[in-house]
Order: sequence, then structure tokens, then C-alpha cells
Amino acid sequence: MTPPRDEAAKRVIETPHLRLEIADSGYVSGIRGGTLRDKATGAVDLGFGLAVADFLLEPADPNVPIPEGQYEFGPNNAVHGNIPKRYVEGPQICTQAKTLTPVIGRGPDFTTVTMTYRWNVAYNAGSSAGSLWKQTIIVPDDTRYIFCADRVTTVSKSEALSLRVDMPGHLRHDRDGEFEHVYLSYNDPSILPSTEFMIDFPPDAKFLYTRGVSPRPKRMIRAYQVTARPGRDEGPWLAGMTLNVDDVAQAWCHQRGYVCLIEEIGGRPTRPGDTFGAAYLIGWFDDIDAMNRAYDDHAGWSGLALDGPEDKPTGYRGLSARALSPVVVS
Repeated sequence: MTPPRDEAAKRVIETPHLRLEIADSGYVSGIRGGTLRDKATGAVDLGFGLAVADFLLEPADPNVPIPEGQYEFGPNNAVHGNIPKRYVEGPQICTQAKTLTPVIGRGPDFTTVTMTYRWNVAYNAGSSAGSLWKQTIIVPDDTRYIFCADRVTTVSKSEALSLRVDMPGHLRHDRDGEFEHVYLSYNDPSILPSTEFMIDFPPDAKFLYTRGVSPRPKRMIRAYQVTARPGRDEGPWLAGMTLNVDDVAQAWCHQRGYVCLIEEIGGRPTRPGDTFGAAYLIGWFDDIDAMNRAYDDHAGWSGLALDGPEDKPTGYRGLSARALSPVVVS
């Protein structure tokens, strides 16, 4: 019997610690929403997806009228706030790519997934489309977390090109006790009660991180604590860690019907043929100390590389920020 299309589109990966799905159609990129299951506690993520990829942006001139179809911002914009930006290349991968072709490989103690997409919409006069996005996901057999990396190879010249991603992913809730806390390593205080997210507010109202403006944190960790299941004192934390703090140009955590956890990667000058990106660790932890230890074990990674052919990987490693930083032009 042929399964329904929404079932056929699922790629299931299961380890002794995790179960997760990769979707090849519909809402694509990253981990399928509601499927990263922690076998130790039975918890699942509460969002639309994890490590979800969007589009390429750059800063906009706030004094120039916003063209129709461009990114909207302003003092009364509850979704984007008054943060001047403009689209460079699209469409949004997660909602508009519609289909991706995940390539799944198997190593001796881990599973890999790679996906690519080439943007085909140029939003500005004189600009081009065709930059290539590649995502690599590595699922170790022996951990409650996964590794992920995004890498962009550009065709766009920009003074500050960024890739927008959801990291770890948005948090859906109906204000009825699905989660206990949000953790932002760069905020003071870093642990926020769920009551902070009962009323909508724009991204520039609070909890906004901007590289070069906000104090530089030791770690870039964003997490939420799900409500404990019966018989447990506390629920686990679902964390998304960007392993090189300096790869993050901006990070939002605001309420817009759900907790919106956006990051923008890059934000530096690019010219055609440059590459930039970031590496992440995403998964389940019992407490913040455990998150910090995992981060410190991999701090400084800006990408992932497979040792061997992609169809038969033999290992994984982090690459230094210097090796993977974009070419900076004056």
C-alpha cells in the first residue's frame, strides 16, 4: 500500500536517544516541526521546524520609501519592528521552495543529511539571483543533540549580506503552560519566565541581540524549557547553539502569536563567489550547565565537513571561523 503523500515525504532518522524527521516537501529545510523526540523524557519540540532557512537580506536605507513587495519595517510594524532591512535574494526556502532532495548518508556511528537550494528571485534593480544554500545535518548515535551547518555561496555583492534562519526554531504555544522558560545567553537576565511571552511585542522592543552593539556573550545559546511531564520535577531544555558567536549578526526573540526565534548569519561584505555560514548544535539538555558544557566542547566551529565521500562519510569535524569566514571587501 502506498502511504499518503505527507507520510511518503518523511525521512525518519532514529537513534537510541532521538527520533526526528526530515521533510522533502511542504515546509522544508532543517528538522520537521514537532518530530525531534527526546527518548529520555518523551519531549518533542514545540515549533514549526528546527534549523529552518529563509532568504538573503541586507540593511536598508530607512529614508527611502519601501518598494512594493520588499521587506517591510517601521515604528508600528509588529512583525519586523523598526529594523531597516531589504530582501536581496529569495524566495523564502521553508515556505516557497516546496520540495528539496535530502541526500542521506550513514557513517559508523552517525547519519548525515545534506540539502541544497539555489535562490532564483532578485529583489533589487541591477542585482542577481543564484546564490547557493547548502545545509548539512549530522545525527550522532550517542547524543541527545545533532549538529547542523548552513553555508551560502554568493552571487551577490553586498556591504552586509545575511542569511536568515530559525534557531533553534519558533516556539508555538497557546499561553496554556506548554513551556516554562526561555534561555538567552546574551540577555540579562538570561532565564526568562514564560509570562514574558503572553503579549505580542516587536523584535526591537526587548531581547534583541545585535553584533557590535550588544555586549559580546561567551556563548550563543537560545533555548526553551518544555513543561515537565507527569512524574518529572522539571522538563528538559531544547537548545539551539550557534557555535561561533561572531557568526551571528542579529538575533530576535519576540512574541508574535508564537515566540519567534530568528537569527541572521553573516552580515559582512560579500562579492560573487564568497562563502559564509555558521554551525549549530541543536538538541535536548537537562539543565543549563549541560548546555554550556556541550557548547564549550565545540566552541568556535563555523561549519561542518565530512571526512570522505558524502555518500560514505567517515567522520565529522568543525572548521575554524578563519577557514570559513567570507572574503571581506572594503
